[in-house]
Amino acid sequence: MLVWLCLAWVFASALVAFLPMRRQYVPGVALLLTAPVLIWQIADAVGPWAALGGLLAFGSMYRNPLRYVWKRLTGQNVESPG
Repeated sequence: MLVWLCLAWVFASALVAFLPMRRQYVPGVALLLTAPVLIWQIADAVGPWAALGGLLAFGSMYRNPLRYVWKRLTGQNVESPG
């Protein structure tokens, strides 16, 4: 079951990436918030190495939103996307 949820998450993330930027926010935030839960479940079911792989894949797919959140949290200047 967990494998199917993870695959659905990956395909949903890929589909959201095809949406126009103004329509990406709500589903993108939902996917961004569900990713740590899935990675935690992967660590519990399979082991820490698989979870590390999932964490690296998550960071690769969501590097720009994570970079934006990091800049906001640290008080740096945030540029709006062109």
